[in-house]
Amino acid sequence: MSNESSKAQEPQIDETLEAQVDTEVVEDEASLMDELTQANFRVEELEQALAAAEAKVEEQKDSVIRAAAEVDNVRRRAAMDVEKAHKFALEKFANELLPVIDNLERALSGTNSEDENTKAIFEGVELTLKSFTSAVEKFGLSQINPQGEAFDPEHHQAIGMQPSADFPANTVMMVMQKGYLLNDRLLRPAMVMVSQGGASVDTQA
Repeated sequence: MSNESSKAQEPQIDETLEAQVDTEVVEDEASLMDELTQANFRVEELEQALAAAEAKVEEQKDSVIRAAAEVDNVRRRAAMDVEKAHKFALEKFANELLPVIDNLERALSGTNSEDENTKAIFEGVELTLKSFTSAVEKFGLSQINPQGEAFDPEHHQAIGMQPSADFPANTVMMVMQKGYLLNDRLLRPAMVMVSQGGASVDTQA
């Protein structure tokens, strides 16, 4: 009798164990799903944080590039300003020297190198003028003497026009006052008389 009772209880024990195992499995699966869900959320958060960090790095990289370009532009402009200052710092001083050169040239035109009475004066003034112009040329001052050249309104100032059989139309036939450049920048235009041409020039043309 006791054997039969023991045999009858064995299936009940097995069913209880199975039920406990099934419950534990379900609980483990639920716990695993929770962990996976939390892991997925954490991965999404990390991906979003990484994307934000990458965007921030790109933004900062652009800012650094723009700042470097701006610094380079400022440096370039400063170098150009210094170069211009060096080139044209003498402009005011050079303008003051032009009347001196004009007066020396007038003195030469008022003397005769062949006349014994004025020969010494002529040679002295000529030597002074050559030395003076040579000195100022070292600092970028150059002369505009367009005698016989085509009229250039950029560098010449016409004070009048006259008919001429010796010069084609729009040619400088007489320089009343020489012009000057300072480092290729116009300091004073040349004052000139311009030819209108003449009958003999037109016939040849």
